[in-house]
Amino acid sequence: MTYSSLVALGDSFTEGMSDELADGSYRGWADLVAARLAAETPGFRYANLAVRGKLVGQIHDEQLAPARAMGADLALFAGGMNDVLRPGCDLAAVTDRVTRIADGLAESSGRLLLFRVINPSRRMRGGARIMPRVNRLIATVDDLAARHDAIVVDLFSSPVFDSPALWAEDRIHLNTEGHRRVAGAVLRALGRSPEFDWDEPVPASPADPLRARVRADLRWARHHLAPWVLRRLRGASSGDGRSPKRPDLSPWV
Repeated sequence: MTYSSLVALGDSFTEGMSDELADGSYRGWADLVAARLAAETPGFRYANLAVRGKLVGQIHDEQLAPARAMGADLALFAGGMNDVLRPGCDLAAVTDRVTRIADGLAESSGRLLLFRVINPSRRMRGGARIMPRVNRLIATVDDLAARHDAIVVDLFSSPVFDSPALWAEDRIHLNTEGHRRVAGAVLRALGRSPEFDWDEPVPASPADPLRARVRADLRWARHHLAPWVLRRLRGASSGDGRSPKRPDLSPWV
């Protein structure tokens, strides 16, 4: 199927962190998908409403109405993991907002694409603890996909994302290769011929010496964990005051 317009909703995953360009902007998997679709269709238009740090309630309140007004041929939505990672997560409220977003996009867009999120259990410390919430989120996505005949990109089932080689230094956001892999998965789900095997295992790297691992953990705690904890204590978010990088459905150039 040919698509002439695309709108993407979500948080940092969809915004594109941490694949930073020379001008300080971010290029993520959604941008790579848009570039491939634009190469097929003259006049292709693309909007990316995703903003880092957003909870699914904020995605619902801030991104859904603009996306619905665009009436894009294809709507991509990923969200909920920022909520799931927080202690005291109200899972019923999260799945309700995910459902409202998907229902709204399915009504206003030509086709809906959803994600089965990346499995955190083997990669993140404490990841196994949140797996019941992750499984509930995935079950909600599966139900919505069946309801709306949506395309589902199954990242959860792929062990390739267990590799540290696909993650940025903060251990939370994908790096350039990680975004390339997700874009490959999305394009494959859209029926495009693969340019590479997105699910191909990453060759294992030799283990760093213990001293180097300890230094890396300390650096991560100082530069990434501590600021995250401070933001939580202040009730702040990395996305506060930020606007979407592509708020309008504009031609891809």
